[in-house]
Amino acid sequence: MGFDPATLNYDARGLIPAIAQDATSGEVLMMAWMNAEAVARTLETGRVTYWSRSRQAFWIKGETSGHVQELVDFRLDCDRDCLLVRVKQVGPACHTNRRSCFYTAVRAGDEIEIMAPMQSAD
Repeated sequence: MGFDPATLNYDARGLIPAIAQDATSGEVLMMAWMNAEAVARTLETGRVTYWSRSRQAFWIKGETSGHVQELVDFRLDCDRDCLLVRVKQVGPACHTNRRSCFYTAVRAGDEIEIMAPMQSAD
């Protein structure tokens, strides 16, 4: 008996949230959306594939930036309506060139940037 992506609980648009976590440090890197085909492609290739709502197309993380996410572990929550993809992240996960998309904190009622963009390798 193999895993069937159709057994997950998708929203009305056919999407499920996927949280990317660094498999070594445990740091939460980003959240994006997957549909059943993106789930299947991720499991088949080991390259994390999301569904871009704005482009209405598959998005293989790092395909253009080189900041790939290699799948280490694929997990689903108890309600089967949220995914956790534990990854080996190469470079920044965020399009702002930060390690994580979660670089803004609210502390004492103020927004504080807690993470600077990564330095480029050139």
